[in-house]
This record gives sequence, C-alpha cells and structure tokens, in this order.
Amino acid sequence: MPQRDQSKQRVNEQIRISPIRLIGAQGEQLGVVPTAQAMDMAREANLDLVEVAPTERPPVCKIMDFGKFRYQQSRKKEKGKTHQQKLKEIRVRPKTGEHDIDTKINQARKFLEHNDKVLLNVLFRGRELQHIEEGKRIIEAMLVKLVEFAKIEKQPSMEGKRMTAMLAPKAAKT
Repeated sequence: MPQRDQSKQRVNEQIRISPIRLIGAQGEQLGVVPTAQAMDMAREANLDLVEVAPTERPPVCKIMDFGKFRYQQSRKKEKGKTHQQKLKEIRVRPKTGEHDIDTKINQARKFLEHNDKVLLNVLFRGRELQHIEEGKRIIEAMLVKLVEFAKIEKQPSMEGKRMTAMLAPKAAKT
C-alpha cells in the first residue's frame, strides 16, 4: 500500500469517506459511487484510487497510476526552476591582439546564449588614455560581431579609465 507523500493525498485504503465522486482512468465522469465499489473498479484496472479534491462534497477521486502521477509532479517541480540571469564581464585592453579579441567574442557569445548579460570593458592605462579612438574601434568591432546574438542595452561610453558597453541576450526565437 503506498504511503502518503508530502502533498498529503489519500490513496486507496486511506480514503475513508463514502460516497465519492469518481473520475475514470481516461478522465470520464463516473458519477457518485460508494468508496468500496470505486476501490474494486481501481483494482480491476490495476490502478490506484487517488483523492484529487478532498475539500469538495462529496470528495473527488480519480482512478490512476499513483506512482506515475507522483513522478510527473516531481518533473513539474524540476522544470519550474529558471535560469537566474547573471552579469558577465569581458575585459580587453587597447593593445589586445585580434585573435585574443576573437576569443573574447566567442566567450561573450556563449554567455549570451546561456541567457546572461555581458559587460564589455576596454581598460586604459597611462598613455593609452591619449588613444581612446583605438579602444572605441575595438569595442565597436566587438559589438558588430555580437549584434546577431544580443541587443545593445548601453552604448559604449567612457567611465574614468575604462570604456564600457552593456549587451543583453536577444529574446529566444519561438
């Protein structure tokens, strides 16, 4: 005999109240029947009698495979968990090589595909601040290569000694 699970649903002999409103294995309404008769019908079908609406008068019970029902309920709970969006940061310098930038773009693309936001940073040190146009060229090139995966949430701008741009993943194609 199955034990009561955490949802406190009564199954088979745990259902004491009589009569009950019965729903068949295919979802058909079988009307109000005595609990003993419903139990016999469930046994004949090799299934369980499960109370699905205990607060109704009379209580509603359904003939079903209780183990399969519990498994489906646990799958629904797992499916309900959603991905928490994170902010991932990609840092480059004005003198970073082309292939290194391509690697960073691939990283950013993976982050965006995983539904995370990406913050692109070009860091300037010392005399590099005199060549901001080089950093702007790098960040623009990165944005062009990532435009099919993301929408630009914040255009490139200087913040102290760094140039930043924010990318958000595009909505999933339906």
